[in-house]
Amino acid sequence: MKKKICILGSTGSIGKTTLEIISKNKKDFNVVLLSGNNNIKLLIAQAKKFKPKYIYSNNVYFKDNLKIFCKNNNIHLIDDLSLLQKVKFDITVAAISGIAGLIPTINIIKFSKKILIANKESIICGWKFIFKELKKYHCNFTPIDSEHFSILNLIENKNVNSIKYIYLTASGGPFFGKKVDLNKVTPSQAARHPNWKMGKKISIDSANLMNKVLEVIEASLIFNLPISKFKIIIHPQSLIHAVVEFKNGLSSMLYHYNDMRIPIINSLYNYRCNYHNSNQKFSIQNNLTFVDANSKNNPSLKILKFKNVLNENGFILINALNEILVQRFLEKKITFADITRKLLGILNSNLVKNYLKNNQIQHINDVFKVYNFSRSIVNWQDL
Repeated sequence: MKKKICILGSTGSIGKTTLEIISKNKKDFNVVLLSGNNNIKLLIAQAKKFKPKYIYSNNVYFKDNLKIFCKNNNIHLIDDLSLLQKVKFDITVAAISGIAGLIPTINIIKFSKKILIANKESIICGWKFIFKELKKYHCNFTPIDSEHFSILNLIENKNVNSIKYIYLTASGGPFFGKKVDLNKVTPSQAARHPNWKMGKKISIDSANLMNKVLEVIEASLIFNLPISKFKIIIHPQSLIHAVVEFKNGLSSMLYHYNDMRIPIINSLYNYRCNYHNSNQKFSIQNNLTFVDANSKNNPSLKILKFKNVLNENGFILINALNEILVQRFLEKKITFADITRKLLGILNSNLVKNYLKNNQIQHINDVFKVYNFSRSIVNWQDL
């Protein structure tokens, strides 16, 4: 029987990769829901090809165009996932980028048997709300970011007390080992990841290792381990995605090509699948190298030592401020170096310390209050 699939963020990098896999395995999957926001042209093209029952979009600017298309193709257009009725997806892929993915991710869980999440912002900002829904509706969860997918495989069925450290690997970004004036770096240069094809925001996060800071926070939440258990190392080849060092002296690592199809297809098929790429051959002659990441060359790593912000509210603040500052950089309002410089300055300010002391996350709306607070700080700094 075909598995019913829902893809939140089908026009993004993860969504497109998932549909590429499904298009080659149509006998196994039935795409029931697709969602997109800005790239309506691509969303319509995907809907023509996969013929979903539902399209989810809340972009008011394209609503009329989508209404006409959906009416002509017998597709239900919804702008609220609670409007879904009597449907249970075998697998949902949650890949809406940024904080915009949080509410849809939470709302889709009740309609899903299994959810694959590739949106780190949702986990960092709303893990306790996501976890609550996962338990309530008995929905299985698999992270499909390569690092967290690897950690899951390495520590599954292991006693967490036997873990000494977990190492997350970073490529080092496009500027690793190069003498570059970071104040003169352009958005296109910063987004030129050496090994992966990703969106602009995550590629820029990778260029200053902010992506790894966020991934450590994400991993600590998913696996319920303290941040002190995690370390970051530079691995330019991007073939080893995580290393687990155990207290008994043994270490395990997971090797796979820098191709997101691998964690996605294994998660879709629960590892009972065949992955083939004639251009990729396993070789021990790849000269795998590992270098300690330090805060001198990568100032963003200092954040993981800021104990006053390493809490539920602080995690949201870190994520929100970074997201806003990256957008400022993309708009060429600040320099690449400013992203980390401003972020560290704000996080170390008395204003933030007082805010964290006097505010707690009790309701999902509190998450967005933190975002509004973050935006107000950045706007104030820009004056």
